[in-house]
Amino acid sequence: MFLEAFITYLRVERNCSSHTQKAYATDIRMFEEYLSGLGEGLTPVNCDKDVVRCWVADLMDKGCAVNSVCRKLSALRAFFSYLKEQGKIAENPMLAIVAPKKRKPLPVFLKEEEIDELLDGADSDSDYIYKRNKTIIACFYEMGLRLSELCGLNISDVDWYENQVKVCGKRGKERIVPFGSGLRRMLQGYVADRDGVAGQNEDALFVSSRGCRISSSQVYRLVREQLSQVATVKRKGPHTLRHTFATAMLNNDAELSAVKELLGHEQLATTEVYTHVTFEELKKVYKKAHPRA
Repeated sequence: MFLEAFITYLRVERNCSSHTQKAYATDIRMFEEYLSGLGEGLTPVNCDKDVVRCWVADLMDKGCAVNSVCRKLSALRAFFSYLKEQGKIAENPMLAIVAPKKRKPLPVFLKEEEIDELLDGADSDSDYIYKRNKTIIACFYEMGLRLSELCGLNISDVDWYENQVKVCGKRGKERIVPFGSGLRRMLQGYVADRDGVAGQNEDALFVSSRGCRISSSQVYRLVREQLSQVATVKRKGPHTLRHTFATAMLNNDAELSAVKELLGHEQLATTEVYTHVTFEELKKVYKKAHPRA
């Protein structure tokens, strides 16, 4: 009943991404279908915490993963908070709901020799696609960008004098990320070719062979193809390179708070997961090197 207004609220007031809007809408519709199936005239406006708990139990019984259940509960929390603010409900039933505990897997990252093999290979100066793909890999690894952030970069976002780039992160939050002289030379070499491919009015930094802004699906595929040449890890998407960036920074004595700012995390706890990754590496070294390990 109020779902369309809620999605508009997410887009206009909360500045949520289209992906978040779509995911929340799907989860809330699923909950509404569950209420309808109970046959008691229940809607989000008149249901209580016990109904929500029953829905969670039903999801778990059907084999829904804990992470998926938690995501659905996040959607409901936002939805019921909105209904409360709008005066549609007297009490928020989600205040009494505790999400099932989920086990967070450690981030997957590439070994230093794997990323070096990928970036230090022989260049093919005449191949635009090769040069673009290699530059994209370098940007992910050397700046720790998200997929959407890289795809959204414009030529005007790059400050060649200061060796830094303006990045638009989640919910439109901007941050400045520096890059090294090696990546600057790579970017300049790529841009020289990019200008001959891009359309006359195209502002995007990374463009397809047709001259328009490269899509997230294109970037995901090319990253997966590139990482498959050198990496043994199961996950080979852009986020693996973001994890690799953070792990490399911490392994080389970067301050956790600095890595947090570079990654664009809102909470330090989000960044702290990488300290567990580096500790796991220390344990491997210990077990390998110590005679009584």
